[in-house]
Amino acid sequence: MKSKAHFKGHPLHPILVSFPISFFIGTLAFDVLGLIYTRNDFHNTAMYLEIAGLGFALLAAVPGIVDYIFIVPPKSSAKKRATRHGLINTTMVIIFAVALLLRQKQAASFGIIISLEIVGIILLSIAGWLGGTLVFRNQIGVDIRYADAGKWKEEYISEGDGEITVAAKDELKINQMKLVHIKGKRIVICKTENGYAAFDDHCTHRGGSLAGGSMICGTVQCPWHGSQFDVHTGIVKAGPAKENINTYIVKEFEGAVMLVPKTPLIKMSTA
Repeated sequence: MKSKAHFKGHPLHPILVSFPISFFIGTLAFDVLGLIYTRNDFHNTAMYLEIAGLGFALLAAVPGIVDYIFIVPPKSSAKKRATRHGLINTTMVIIFAVALLLRQKQAASFGIIISLEIVGIILLSIAGWLGGTLVFRNQIGVDIRYADAGKWKEEYISEGDGEITVAAKDELKINQMKLVHIKGKRIVICKTENGYAAFDDHCTHRGGSLAGGSMICGTVQCPWHGSQFDVHTGIVKAGPAKENINTYIVKEFEGAVMLVPKTPLIKMSTA
């Protein structure tokens, strides 16, 4: 799903994280050189790099938190992975902050400081691995555009009782999807050759965002592992998912597409 914190379509978090990564690695490198050659100027350089690393780490965390809250699908494997990513990064920042505080003490051992920085770099590498997995496997922050289906859309709707207008009749092209948030619930509105359909934005395999996938001939494909579902009935058409998705009743009335949220969700058996 497209990042909420971006500049002209480019997500800010992966851009900013390159700075603390470079600064923290430089901190360790200059402290090691200072220890080997017994030069305080190397340790001073390491200190300034450490300060810069902490500053940019906090700055990079802001768009990361925004994307964690707004675009990582809830109740999904990506949400758990993103949580671990954030906690490990937080621990890493604390470790470098402790190393910076120890540096201010005259009696502090650079051996201890360097040991802390090594642990910090290991945690930084693990967090980076998880971050890469979120992008390349879970496609978090990826702006997916395909064929002639039109740009992906998203809308927050405050009303939640009775029939809800979720789109204009001609708003979507065939095979185009729109994610609507209705009182915290994520529902995908799509247009097929047979008209409009609506279903939960939650793959029953690992919780991937179906709105971030692709759709053709009335079938939506999850971008994470390729599970396919019929958008009108919710039936699984291809695994690894085994459970069907929930679908909703939609109707067109006076140029608008209406969702009927109080109608029972359609749950059809795979048998």
